[in-house]
Amino acid sequence: MNYDFDIMYQPFPSNRYCVTAKNGMVSTGNAIASQAGLEILKKGGNAVDAAIATAACLTVVEPSCNGIGSDAFAIVWMKDKMYGLNSSGRSPESISIEKVKAQGNEEKMPVYGWTPVTVPGAPKAWVELSKRFGKLSLKETLEPAIRYATEGFPLSPMIASGFEKATEKFKKAFGDKKEFSEWFRVFTKNGESYSFGDIVKLPDHARTLKLIAETEGKAFYEGEIAEAIDAQSKRDGGYITKEDLKKHEVIWSEPIGVEYKDGYKVWELPPNGQGIVALMALNMLRNFEFKEQGSSETLHKQFEAIKLAFADAKRYVTDPDEMELDFHRFLTPEYGKSRAEDIGERAAEPEFKEPPKSGTVYLCTADKDGNMVSFIQSNYMGFGSGIVVEGYGVALQNRGADFSLDPENVNCLKPAKRTYHTIIPGFLTRNGKAVGPFGVMGGYMQPQGHVQVAMNFIDFHLNPQMALDAPRWQWMKGKEFTMEKGFNGAVIEKLTRLGHEIKIPPESTGFGRGQMIVRLDNGVLVGGCESRTDSNIACW
Repeated sequence: MNYDFDIMYQPFPSNRYCVTAKNGMVSTGNAIASQAGLEILKKGGNAVDAAIATAACLTVVEPSCNGIGSDAFAIVWMKDKMYGLNSSGRSPESISIEKVKAQGNEEKMPVYGWTPVTVPGAPKAWVELSKRFGKLSLKETLEPAIRYATEGFPLSPMIASGFEKATEKFKKAFGDKKEFSEWFRVFTKNGESYSFGDIVKLPDHARTLKLIAETEGKAFYEGEIAEAIDAQSKRDGGYITKEDLKKHEVIWSEPIGVEYKDGYKVWELPPNGQGIVALMALNMLRNFEFKEQGSSETLHKQFEAIKLAFADAKRYVTDPDEMELDFHRFLTPEYGKSRAEDIGERAAEPEFKEPPKSGTVYLCTADKDGNMVSFIQSNYMGFGSGIVVEGYGVALQNRGADFSLDPENVNCLKPAKRTYHTIIPGFLTRNGKAVGPFGVMGGYMQPQGHVQVAMNFIDFHLNPQMALDAPRWQWMKGKEFTMEKGFNGAVIEKLTRLGHEIKIPPESTGFGRGQMIVRLDNGVLVGGCESRTDSNIACW
């Protein structure tokens, strides 16, 4: 593409410029993981091989955000064609609302312990991506992660903070409960938190990665690791079994997109992920012209659009096998126009409307041949459920915490069901050609981050680094929004007069962490990397 952003324009408080390369690029929230992906590119691997290596390495060096027990999603641009992968796991077949309520959980799913554990999808994602697109073997791509888990790695500032917060929280919540003892053995120093600069070794984690590499995932889903998960779950009153693990399969799906403006199309994966929320909001916002980034007029329309999108998604979006209507109806111009007309001059309480008929890590990679990957995986909340598989170092996710115990809710808990999922990879094309992958981590912040980054890039012509570094906002509930420091005070005052309830937190940790890679027409790669955290771009 002939880029229409100013590479030297730095309107926001950032010390970073975009990074350029021609042979390959890996952008993540961790310098070690980015280097792991670059190592694989230099060995002759493609963008998919690099994504697998980086994702596996992130389970080692960022265990406070993701792990082998995570779910994973990916959008792959390979040889001028786009592919979508959904490797989110289902709930155990033996679980039910009645059983969970009988445990004393009358209103909500528990957050920690065995009950919210769903089948981990990340290892199968690596296996299937490698089989379909990889140039190197899975064993080769997992080598860097195994090396760091065995030899150790130093904790960066943000990851050290994650260790410290988790240790303090877990001590208070369940420090003396046996089912959580393995977490303390693996992720603390005799019960005390690791700190910045400490060398952390994860030998059990390395053992598991070796088994996954040697058996192409079979050890995890039907071999000795599956047996260990099954035995520990039964011993401690969990629901997940080796049969649940054995039945897990990835879903290859067609990504869904919205024609936005100027030939750009924004792509996400279909439900059960919440990427459709970003598309629904952009489908509304495409009906307006925006003159200024960060103005009260722009922000008001963005605020109202994201509220309406979430209201509709929370009413209708869940496991696609359980949805009441065809989600494609949310992507029609008629839906976008209808919902845009619902945006008034003042802040409103979000209400759903039926459409017209008709703790996470993100990474992106690109290689010299034009192949690109947008990849995301997560344990959901920090270290996940707090359950670690004994002897294997696998921290299991707590994704099931998002199920509802209300049988009338579209996302109600059922056996073997995929829950509404927060982690989403994004991708941009223009006039049918790949522009590049992008993503923003952070629970329900993610689609909001996607909307803001995409609009910063498309509407306001900001370069990838500035599109990420621009001050962000987040809808919390009702008319309540949080906004980062950096927004104009007069703008915030005007938004308040329009009825928005604005809070400005002291830190930027709740506004997501993102990466972006753009490919120019001459093949040059331009990377932006989140300045809110320990992000890093590796390239050559």
